[in-house]
Amino acid sequence: MGSIKLLESQRALVTGASSGIGKSIALGLARAGAKVVNYRAGGEKAALVVNEIKDAGGEAIAIRADVSSENEVQEMFRQAVEAWGSIDILVNNAGVQKDAPFHEMTLEQWDTALAVDLTGHFLCSREAVREFKRRGMVPEISRALGKIIAISSVHDTIPWAGHVNYAAAKGGLKMFMKSIAQELAPERIRVNAVAPGAIKTDINKSVWGSPEGMQGLLKLVPAGRIGEVEDIAKAVVWLASDEADYMTGEILYIDGGMMLYPSFRTGG
Repeated sequence: MGSIKLLESQRALVTGASSGIGKSIALGLARAGAKVVNYRAGGEKAALVVNEIKDAGGEAIAIRADVSSENEVQEMFRQAVEAWGSIDILVNNAGVQKDAPFHEMTLEQWDTALAVDLTGHFLCSREAVREFKRRGMVPEISRALGKIIAISSVHDTIPWAGHVNYAAAKGGLKMFMKSIAQELAPERIRVNAVAPGAIKTDINKSVWGSPEGMQGLLKLVPAGRIGEVEDIAKAVVWLASDEADYMTGEILYIDGGMMLYPSFRTGG
């Protein structure tokens, strides 16, 4: 899948890889030489991703799991290790939104968002670290014992009215990622995050799909364009490679400048 193989012989587990950003990450990692796909729902979409990777000369399998379930996460890792021998890279991408005005938000909406968007990172990261330790170093594959990459959001910092559960989960994810990065760095396990801003996916098509919606969105993006899923995939591939070997506990904001508070460009 291309001539540059930054991740040759490495095995990657990407959660939520059947569509959107997750699909693009899976394809990007495969082009760089790596392997695995996860999905919760939409098995047909996951199969299409697997076939696309295989058609381009890569290797992939689809493993169904709900990342908020401890048993299902453990089974997902068991299947991945059985298929590939181990895991070198974990990309925690799976996420949900359960939006509501705060005073109308139900406990179920709160719990679901936290379970997938925060607890899911804990469960998958814990299993990955256990597998990294079990496997041990393989210097000919990577200088790191293992790599964990969290897909977060600019809303780990920017408050988001109407999405309190999501923002709370992403804010918690920031400190979760940094804390395990601090703990695991001496063992050569690197942990980083990518925080997308406005990215063109089917989930937010209702916003960017109309001229009015796009115009309003671009007021928040100094770069003057909405991001593409490939923008995120490229960052993930780099973070997973040895080219980022001296980087851990960091967040790459891929947002066209959204974190620069563009409303203050004039008259601030």
